[in-house]
Amino acid sequence: MNATLSPKQINFLKYLKKEIKRRGKAPSLREAASDLNISHTAVAQFIRVLESKGFLRRDGRYGRTIHLLAPDLKKTTTGKRWRQIPVIGKIAAGLPLYAQQEWGSTVIVDANMFRFDQLFALRVRGDSMKNAGIMQGDLVICEPRQFANDGEIVVALINGEEATVKRFFLKKRHIELRPENEAYPVMQYEFGEVLIQGKVIGVQRGPEHFP
Repeated sequence: MNATLSPKQINFLKYLKKEIKRRGKAPSLREAASDLNISHTAVAQFIRVLESKGFLRRDGRYGRTIHLLAPDLKKTTTGKRWRQIPVIGKIAAGLPLYAQQEWGSTVIVDANMFRFDQLFALRVRGDSMKNAGIMQGDLVICEPRQFANDGEIVVALINGEEATVKRFFLKKRHIELRPENEAYPVMQYEFGEVLIQGKVIGVQRGPEHFP
């Protein structure tokens, strides 16, 4: 089960819980779209994503009957099974992008899978890491680090300004940051130009990648 949830997915799950408790059944696509002022397609996508992540189950592929599998959202944010980590900025998985802060956003992850105390998440732009399964719009879950081993996928700050996610290799005279897409070149930097900020330990797929 992919247990990470975006804030919008959490809000939709809370809406479903409230409406099922009030009505005794889940709202229709039309009712949910009207209540939330979104399209029928958006409602259907929320349901598909939450089902794929193990938070609800439908009776049949197109069934209206919905069973919530994690109805207590307080446990999702404060219990032992689930935890919130901050989304602290955007990084480039392409050409380096000036680091931009996004304070205030969080993502929910499975505490059994992600146990390190000071984890953070970053939103990816670009497709240079697509062959490693990191796509445009994904969230990378990161363990804070100031060092890296050869072959690890890291978050690197270049010249104190540009943040990027690449595969790390230490050479005798320089550092190589390698993409996972043949359309992008390997980047070489002097030792003093690169500051490792974290190791990528997980990925939450961006909502645009769900059918």
